[in-house]
Amino acid sequence: MSKQKLELTWIGKEKRPQLEPRILLEDPARSYHAKQRFSDADIFDNRLIFGDNLLALKALEQEFAGKVKCVYIDPPFNTQQAFEHYDDGYEHSIWLGLLRDRAEVLRRLMSEDGTLFVHIDDNELGYLVVLLDEVFGRANRVSIVSFKQGSATGHKSINPGVVSTTNFILIYAKNKSLWAPNRVFTARAERDKRYGQYIENYEAPFESWSFTTLTSAFAASLGLPERGLKKTLGDEYEEKIASFVLQNAGRVIQLARPDYSAVSSAAREMIDTSRADPAVVMKLGRDGYSDMYFIGGQRILFYSDKLKLIDGEYVAGEPLTSLWDDILSNNLHNEGGVEFPKGKKPEALIKRCFDLATKPGDIVLDSFAGSGTTGAVAHKMGRWWIMVELGGHCHTHVIPRLQSVINGEDQGGISKAVGWQGGGGFRYYILAPSLIVNDRWGNPVINPAYNPAQLSEALCKLEAFTYAPSETRWWQHGHSSERDYIYVTTQNLSAEQLQALADEVGEEQSLLVCCAAYHGVTAAKAAERWPNLTLKKIPKMVLTRCEWGHDDYSLNVANLPMAQEEPVAAPAARATRATKQAAPQRLGMRMCTGYGATRATKQAAPQPGLFGEGDA
Repeated sequence: MSKQKLELTWIGKEKRPQLEPRILLEDPARSYHAKQRFSDADIFDNRLIFGDNLLALKALEQEFAGKVKCVYIDPPFNTQQAFEHYDDGYEHSIWLGLLRDRAEVLRRLMSEDGTLFVHIDDNELGYLVVLLDEVFGRANRVSIVSFKQGSATGHKSINPGVVSTTNFILIYAKNKSLWAPNRVFTARAERDKRYGQYIENYEAPFESWSFTTLTSAFAASLGLPERGLKKTLGDEYEEKIASFVLQNAGRVIQLARPDYSAVSSAAREMIDTSRADPAVVMKLGRDGYSDMYFIGGQRILFYSDKLKLIDGEYVAGEPLTSLWDDILSNNLHNEGGVEFPKGKKPEALIKRCFDLATKPGDIVLDSFAGSGTTGAVAHKMGRWWIMVELGGHCHTHVIPRLQSVINGEDQGGISKAVGWQGGGGFRYYILAPSLIVNDRWGNPVINPAYNPAQLSEALCKLEAFTYAPSETRWWQHGHSSERDYIYVTTQNLSAEQLQALADEVGEEQSLLVCCAAYHGVTAAKAAERWPNLTLKKIPKMVLTRCEWGHDDYSLNVANLPMAQEEPVAAPAARATRATKQAAPQRLGMRMCTGYGATRATKQAAPQPGLFGEGDA
């Protein structure tokens, strides 16, 4: 019998885009860093990318594959108005295809112990679960969290039926066997009233402890009679007794009968001994664990053991569950200092995701940046971040919000919980235009907007080389190993030039030569004559690699209101020596070459350097 698998199918599922791996170009005018250094841990080389998020993810793949520790995305929810001109089958199919393409690239970017969080509502929840099961593997599904984002009030309470007050967060590990989440606790909304007794003489030896009720101890601390205390304090009663419990958590207790079958043999023996002498407190010491105390066969549980450090305060905590109903969305419109109706997520929500799956210094990514909440939270928590946004709110919302965070002016959201004072910075990038365009006769040619340095970087990416121009070797523009290099030129190379190049490369190294053409020798003769050279003609060498000239793979969903978009003018370049000496800087922005400023971005190779003499 043939092996079958359960899978989700949709119209056009087999179609996948052949994405062009674009290079990224920095606009120094929009990049930003703190005016003063706040600490030695300041992080400057975060990335904000303006452009189509699928192309941007592909642009990041060569450098960041396997390095992103956490991905949080809040994609369009595919509301019923999303695709008004399509029937239901096409509506779901388009949305699923677009999400599948992004999920596959995101998975490649994630580290083996990485985590994906996807925020979604119930409209596509079922479909998305099955889709992500296919991409990540069903065994790597960690949890489906219900997030309470509202209450059944106002207009929601008018119509009959079930009122929707929740969204969902799908959590997937790239490899669940390697997934190592952090221990996260949530604060209890109310005092645990089961803890109703109090040790009066806690400082005394445990054998002589004496007990009273919590209410009696509380009344005594106030110098008030226990009788009628609630009436005396009125509305302040619960607040004051809760504060008393926290201040005396080591004395506040409850007695609990242990599960006799589930405890150790030593604990069972102690329980039996305690039953036999019920008036005496007994202690069971344990190496590596807190000691256990018993009286009358019951275990003494201390309120102090419930206290957890949450957002800088010790409060009664409980383990994180799959129901997140404690993160309030009130006052959310003020977070970050930007308005983003129906689109902004609470900073506390993103913090919880990062608390669960990351540590300071990890890389986090959000390819649906929206109002920039993910970057703001990651920045305050000391995580490196990458965000992608195509909408005009990238400039009207995200950049101002991040600038406020960096300057220390944003004291809303999680700022006080993490002690944020400011610092760090980010670099702003756009996607380079398509490398291949058609000339006026319809022939594919290298885009004239590319200067030689950008062409070299683009071909390095296409050929899986690391772009790293040498300061001393004019023909060395990148490498794939310690002995394998690439050279890019728009010249037509003669046999004499190739011979000189082969001599300089030497027998112990190899060089991929990407040139406009070569003459005076056939391809077969060239391979035989210069075994250390591999010759390829541009643009012919890359014509079948990608979908050239395709600039928009966006999710065509009018899901969020946008502020008036300001025109994006081509910014001035941060010229390097190589770009000044080579062709005009038509693209107008500096190339991105590494996770942070690398030697290639700070200084380029001297002439006759990046492209040899006579290049244009």
